[in-house]
Amino acid sequence: MKISLNRILILLVVALLVSLTASAQTTESTSKAWVKKGDWRNGVKLDLYKDLNNEEFAIQYRRNKAYWDKAFAFIANTQLDTLSVGKHLIDGENVFATVSDGPTKDYNKTGWEAHRKYIDLHLMIHGKERIGMMDPATAAVTNPYDAAKDVVNFDTNTKGNYYVADPGTLFIFFPQNPHRPGIHVEGYDTVKKLVIKIKVAD
Repeated sequence: MKISLNRILILLVVALLVSLTASAQTTESTSKAWVKKGDWRNGVKLDLYKDLNNEEFAIQYRRNKAYWDKAFAFIANTQLDTLSVGKHLIDGENVFATVSDGPTKDYNKTGWEAHRKYIDLHLMIHGKERIGMMDPATAAVTNPYDAAKDVVNFDTNTKGNYYVADPGTLFIFFPQNPHRPGIHVEGYDTVKKLVIKIKVAD
């Protein structure tokens, strides 16, 4: 029985797609297992928020392991509640922390932001706030990327997923994760918060 060239090509394409899909699943699966194993922790005992991009975390960590290790060591070995408000260098401009202490905002006074040069690690020191995350493919840009400030802003009406950030949970936002921090949680008018910036690996 003869098989046409077109049919052979279709079968090859299907096989390739199946292979690529399996490879992607394996990558996500192995990344999730790596995150769960916790070799990256360097003393950090915090939970990670449920929608963390495990695959991107694994990629960025392996490419810039020294930066991540310093960031996690800072979290694990620093008396965070005694940190002064302002900027704290961890590895020059490659890894640094910013501490804020003040009121959160009503939802309609917050906005979506994303960064290209740096990855954000958000951790509450005292108090709670809500943080949103959304898919940039669903949003219109309202303020184009500003390289000096390393920020791009999106339409505030864009829907997203929201989480309550507390001192036991670490949030990690990559450039493809626009986020909306600083939203007021009932009963927590002021918060003390740590944001660590880690330079993105190419």
